[in-house]
Amino acid sequence: MLSREANGWVPISSQRFYQYVVAMAQALSRWGLSKGDRLAILSENRPEWAIADFASFQLGVVVVPIYSTLTTQQTAFILSDSGAKVVVVSTEKQLEKILSIKHRTVVEHVVVMDEVDTPEAVQMGRLISKGPPQRDPEWDAHARAIAADDLASIIYTSGTTGEPKGVQLSHGNLTSNILCSLEGFDVHSGHVSVSFLPLSHSLPRHVDLALLYHGVTLAYCPFFDQLPQVLQEVRPTIFLGVPRVYEKIYGQVEQKAKGFPKRAIYRWALSVGQTYKPKILTGETPKSLTWRIANKLVYLRVRAHLGGNVEVFASGGAPLGVELAEWYASIGIRIHEGYGLTETSPVVAVNSPRAHKIGTVGRPLSNLEVRIADDSEILVRGPSVFRSYWNRPEETRNAFVDGWFKTGDIGSLDEGGFLRVTDRKKDLLKTSGGKFIAPQPIENSLKLKALIGMAMVVGDRRKFAAVIISPRFPLLEDWARANHISFFSRGELIANPKVKALYEGIVGEVNQDLPRFETLKKVLLVSDEFPADDSAFTPTLKLRRKAVEDRYRKLIDDMYEQSELSTVL
Repeated sequence: MLSREANGWVPISSQRFYQYVVAMAQALSRWGLSKGDRLAILSENRPEWAIADFASFQLGVVVVPIYSTLTTQQTAFILSDSGAKVVVVSTEKQLEKILSIKHRTVVEHVVVMDEVDTPEAVQMGRLISKGPPQRDPEWDAHARAIAADDLASIIYTSGTTGEPKGVQLSHGNLTSNILCSLEGFDVHSGHVSVSFLPLSHSLPRHVDLALLYHGVTLAYCPFFDQLPQVLQEVRPTIFLGVPRVYEKIYGQVEQKAKGFPKRAIYRWALSVGQTYKPKILTGETPKSLTWRIANKLVYLRVRAHLGGNVEVFASGGAPLGVELAEWYASIGIRIHEGYGLTETSPVVAVNSPRAHKIGTVGRPLSNLEVRIADDSEILVRGPSVFRSYWNRPEETRNAFVDGWFKTGDIGSLDEGGFLRVTDRKKDLLKTSGGKFIAPQPIENSLKLKALIGMAMVVGDRRKFAAVIISPRFPLLEDWARANHISFFSRGELIANPKVKALYEGIVGEVNQDLPRFETLKKVLLVSDEFPADDSAFTPTLKLRRKAVEDRYRKLIDDMYEQSELSTVL
């Protein structure tokens, strides 16, 4: 492990990590915690997160991860619902959050990772400073006594609608997924990965556990805005990102490739990459002179954004989008997209270097069965599927049909056994004419347009589909100046008829590849960016559709009402 300190990156050996874990487990045991008790972790990504996690695993204590970005009310709900007796927090800010709600919970002890001097919490550094200098047989026996059916973690879903549900995952669930999810990947000691996606989410936590199992070194990045610098300092060989991260890199490249001769060189390099894309997608490195020139001029510069040493690129948490995956393949980067849910521990399927098919999320793991229901919902069963929701027996029953877990996702299996995921079942839009529209593939196409920052398709129970667009304002402002369009604000800019016509034209290009019932009939430009506050995105940067729709409710209603009026007139 690597920890970023004031004096640089500090390595933590496996032996030192073991000492910390045992010392933490001993402290928890002295407080009376035992198998089945709950411990919550409220922290950004850092080594102490993993230490608390492993110490709990060793005792059979159930870990309840809490996003550091959650509000006080949301945090209080999870602590109260789970019945956590101990909370491990990262900073003084998070400590204050816990202390303000502690009286509403059954929390008995609070541990703080930073050196905060207060009688109301124990510094974690003091707890873990006196671990055994070598293997401790007694504590190793504690770990071996944990059975596969013992509860390991309660992970609360992000709660995009209603109260979050606590997903109960056993040690057997987690272990079976860890043993199978990296089949086909050559990862081993000597590889390095940056842990920056929130560990409170099942995917990043699972990936960290799987990489540690294979001997990979983890470098912890606690805050997303530190990621560019961390990537340059650590230069990882393995990179796991969510689609929004890959979209941001794409957008930065498009923006930097403006003007002559940069634009001409960039377009030429992409055309070269298109020629060799089939080779890239099979894992080959082209050897022609033109590819090597394009690689030196463009492709390597894109890789430099990620440190320049990445050998394995992976994506999960949301659909990557075929066009974005193809763009990366055109610059020599094969992204291994996977799919899963918290309830499946989490990986269901993943593309690997040995079995890769663009536009799919790979083949299901060897320990799982996947089938497609009559309504195209993806169903899963196997040892990594969760046991039940915490204190939610009715919702647990509703989550299964004949022993199969209902994922809530729409998809298909092709003749080669590769799984395609179309969209979330609940996100499908049904027009008033009865037609179903999957919004994510359309949105993914729109987001690849240089002048579009974010896009969200609307139209549920309406006569037609429309789209809300948040422009990529730096590029739009440059375009406006080049076209002699004066403006004093973003609101004035998007109200300009020429700007409206520009975006209608961009949407029109996407419409050409859509069936008639899916075409976007109206374009609503908004003057702010979707992530203006945390409510627009989940902690893993997935769009909260309802939050965005509520935000622009009046504008959406006005757009449809004006359309109705123009039809009548």
